Amino acid sequence: MEAEHQQLPPEATGIPEPVTVATTLSPSRIQLSLTASDRDGVLRELVSLVIPPQERRNAELLFEALKAREDLCSTCVNEGVAIPHSRNALVGLVEKPLLAYGRHPRGIQFGALDGKPVRHFFLLCAPNVREHLQLLAHLARLVHNAEFRAQLAAAKRSEDVIAVARNAEQALGGG
Repeated sequence: MEAEHQQLPPEATGIPEPVTVATTLSPSRIQLSLTASDRDGVLRELVSLVIPPQERRNAELLFEALKAREDLCSTCVNEGVAIPHSRNALVGLVEKPLLAYGRHPRGIQFGALDGKPVRHFFLLCAPNVREHLQLLAHLARLVHNAEFRAQLAAAKRSEDVIAVARNAEQALGGG
């Protein structure tokens, strides 16, 4: 009877692990003190959290895709938050969905409709359109919550950011 209730890992079942904000973040992809003073500089800092420096070609490909998306329409969502992402999933760039998070101490102009500086940046990368849209929807729900944004602003360590995301998703019933 015990074995019936045991949960197998996703790789054993072939069923993918649910995509959540908390599971797609990792401490190595979180930077709590971005230093760039403009949009392109922040995009490059975020790209460096996702693509190793030795993979210059992939880093440039991602940067150009992000820049093209921002030129089309800013990815600012509200209240000092932007979710830079390419217009389409970049097939082959990542094997599974992931997020990088960067926080800017003062905020920068990033094309927000309200004209306010942006302090919180979530770079989204996914291997396919379905996971791209799924992760974008999860993240959009979180960043519209004022308490979530306040807790991000107060986070002292990378692990705190992940815990904030996990707790917020659990409160929404999705994590």
